[in-house]
Amino acid sequence: MTAALTEEELTFLRSLFDLARTGDTGRLVEAVDAGVPVNLTNSAGDSLLILAAYHDHPDTVAALLERGADTGRVNDRGQTALGAAVFRRSERSVRLLLDAGADPALGGRSALDVARFFDLPEMLELLTGTQVPSR
Repeated sequence: MTAALTEEELTFLRSLFDLARTGDTGRLVEAVDAGVPVNLTNSAGDSLLILAAYHDHPDTVAALLERGADTGRVNDRGQTALGAAVFRRSERSVRLLLDAGADPALGGRSALDVARFFDLPEMLELLTGTQVPSR
């Protein structure tokens, strides 16, 4: 059995999610490199990678992927980092995630679903590798 975390430790871990949201790549990867799990998730199932992608921080996305962040994590709402990057129309993050093996069809609200629902043909092209006809 492991010991419960102290309030100070919990506060520190929660602050890492803020670093992912704000794109403070340096401080975030410093913590990960010091031993914080790269796939740390919050109470909503959001990973550091999902938050970095959702808040459009491709440098943070790249740094987390370099450290082994799991592109297959799905949060409690069925969303993935790739779906978040598509929603934000972040071509660089989408490419980084696809190059790292992210599955466009994964999740209850997949990246493909997001691209179709919000009518994002340029994102759909990135995800499928095919030209999407204009309407």
